[in-house]
Amino acid sequence: MKEHDRILALIPARSGSKGIKNKNIVSLCRKPLISYTIEAAKKCSAIDDVIVTTDSEEIAGIAREYGAETPFLRPKALASDRAKTIDAVLHAIGQLKDNGRIYDVLVLLQPTSPLRTYRDIEQAVNEFYKHGRKGLLSVSPVRDSPVLIRSMNDESELTPLILGTSTVRRQDMKPYVAVNGSIYINLTADIDETLSFNDNPIGFLMEEEHSVDIDSGKDLELAKRLLTIKDGELPI
Repeated sequence: MKEHDRILALIPARSGSKGIKNKNIVSLCRKPLISYTIEAAKKCSAIDDVIVTTDSEEIAGIAREYGAETPFLRPKALASDRAKTIDAVLHAIGQLKDNGRIYDVLVLLQPTSPLRTYRDIEQAVNEFYKHGRKGLLSVSPVRDSPVLIRSMNDESELTPLILGTSTVRRQDMKPYVAVNGSIYINLTADIDETLSFNDNPIGFLMEEEHSVDIDSGKDLELAKRLLTIKDGELPI
């Protein structure tokens, strides 16, 4: 039952990034990127604790300024380009357990999703319990149906991604969603080195404007425009 579970919001924020330098703390409307995720998690009534796992003292200091805990630093080996998220998560859970802090549920929140709101998190947690605490991930609508997607070889020959006819009106095409990387929820008892968060079976549908994932300068500019429209405040 939800009321008996201890729920941890874990925010992974390594120091290195290729597309945008210091991406996790880059300025977005005069605030560091990670602050939006921390504030949303702190405002979510379902969350017991908000912890940032990072290899950077600078990121840790900024995280604490916005109310997150940073009880440990992540080893550099778990913060490289090749490091897997699951390894950082297992390290964090292990560090916390060694200090007597045991959680029943993990809510994994990527700091690169600044437009995700506290209500998105609360609704996702509710869906997690509604579906018997099965692994959940957030998704958003796909604009272009996979029915229209093709691969093309060196001879310019096309192969459809999905077999079947595409001679139907767009409004009659089956809707599809894509993983947006914003929210993942799992029982901590189910988390081991074989777990793939992107393969969680339950989907939580988020609005497209809440699903911006910062990976490039273009994404950052889009997030700025959306926040400016909302006068610097996240939609609620």
